[in-house]
Amino acid sequence: MAMLSFDIRSLTEHAVSVDDTLPADDPVWETGDPTPAEPLHVKGRLSAAGPSRFYWHGSIEGNVELACSRCLGDTAAHVSNEAHLIFAEADAEGVEDDPDVFLLDDRSPNLDLRPAVREQWLLNVPGYALCRDDCKGLCATCGAELNLGPCDCQQR
Repeated sequence: MAMLSFDIRSLTEHAVSVDDTLPADDPVWETGDPTPAEPLHVKGRLSAAGPSRFYWHGSIEGNVELACSRCLGDTAAHVSNEAHLIFAEADAEGVEDDPDVFLLDDRSPNLDLRPAVREQWLLNVPGYALCRDDCKGLCATCGAELNLGPCDCQQR
């Protein structure tokens, strides 16, 4: 059974504490996703919340490697988020169009947290990152990295 995947039958009987990781090479990540620099830490509690409904209260935490928005060099950012999500069968009442509800695959006996964890990660990875607060960026004329010193254009 995949990590972060839980038997729905057992979830109806008792809650599950989650303290696991989601590796950067897990198949849930898609091409172009900003993947975690090391395994993403996932922890929380998954419990039944009525017929064919499950409630997840948990957190994700990890680091992501990004390009600096000014100089395009490598930088890292810490990502953490606390989430409250509902998992429900597609035919459950009141689930359509609710962004906090994840639909269960009715062909699977398991509840897989990974797609919801991926979505929470993507929503919380910063779109803008700096390698340092005083990053000078690149010269608009010649493209030289100004953190390394002035370029030839500026000395003219």
